[in-house]
Amino acid sequence: MKVHNFNAGPSILPKEVVKKAAQSVINFNNSGLSILEISHRSIDFLDIIEKTTFLIKRIMNLDDDYTILFLQGGATLQFSMIPYNLMNQIAGYLDTGFWAYNAIKEAKKFGKVKVLFSGKEKNYTYISTNYHIPCNMDYFHCTSNNTIVGTQMKIFPKTSIPIICDMSSDIFSRTLDFCQFSLIYASAQKNISSAGMTIVIMKKNILGKFRKNIPSYMNYKTHIQNNSILNTPNVFSIYTSMLTLKWIKNQGGLSLIEKKNQKKAKLLYDEIDQNNLFENKIHKNNRSNMNVSFFLKEKNLEKEFNKMWKKENIIGLEGHRYLGGYRASIYNALPLKSVQFLIEIMKEFERKFS
Repeated sequence: MKVHNFNAGPSILPKEVVKKAAQSVINFNNSGLSILEISHRSIDFLDIIEKTTFLIKRIMNLDDDYTILFLQGGATLQFSMIPYNLMNQIAGYLDTGFWAYNAIKEAKKFGKVKVLFSGKEKNYTYISTNYHIPCNMDYFHCTSNNTIVGTQMKIFPKTSIPIICDMSSDIFSRTLDFCQFSLIYASAQKNISSAGMTIVIMKKNILGKFRKNIPSYMNYKTHIQNNSILNTPNVFSIYTSMLTLKWIKNQGGLSLIEKKNQKKAKLLYDEIDQNNLFENKIHKNNRSNMNVSFFLKEKNLEKEFNKMWKKENIIGLEGHRYLGGYRASIYNALPLKSVQFLIEIMKEFERKFS
């Protein structure tokens, strides 16, 4: 049965990645052991860590000034780890959505937070570029893509202070100058791997600028010194991320991945804009290429539309519980055919009910 998976996360992974990961659960590298059984201190796993680190740096064009960590606790733990390690007095944040708001809330427990822009009053439907970053700040924090409402930063600021970016829902989906960021973090369950692992990519020189008594697990330096195995890491998720990164490399890297994502997004947004029954509320300059939110203009038709797409083996199209409506998450691994299939259903729905 063909299923079209528009889940926002955990979400679709490339078929070949799922197949290889599934094989490893039975017999990893012909070792007679499952990937779920190998030691996190074994040569096999240390090789996985090394290869995954190499692939991240190669795909993102990063040099040895950067270190890569594979942690747990999701992006949510990073909301606290970042200010714990990097905030001395004050940090600047953009409030561009639910997760950015939560990051601000946690950071306020460690020092002063200056919100440089908030889209809350307009329901987070746009992201301004008209804000000033004072040079006395310890760092600037932003969220590149907002999964719930469907906005995406297209332009990042130029500043002399460290830029910290939550890229959980659009990492490895487009080409960027990743060297402009001092720290990037991303939970794995969208474009990278299965749930339970968070990638943290950081410049080594941003640490140790002031003295703090940081608990061991919350201290980035401790994890760096222990090569991400201070405690038992999520072995399976790290292994699956290595497979996904190999798939991205074999697809032609981020430039070709980006073109495919742009094509999928344009097709879907074009249909929403021209279809008499649907609407997208996001400013066009900020529309996400990963999470496309849309609404029925006539709410009383929801039951009929839900019946139609569910009958056709589409899953994960419901909007976030805080927002309602619909959300099509069109991550890297979602094939163009699935987007085209959804568009045909939307067209058919318009023919029936317009």
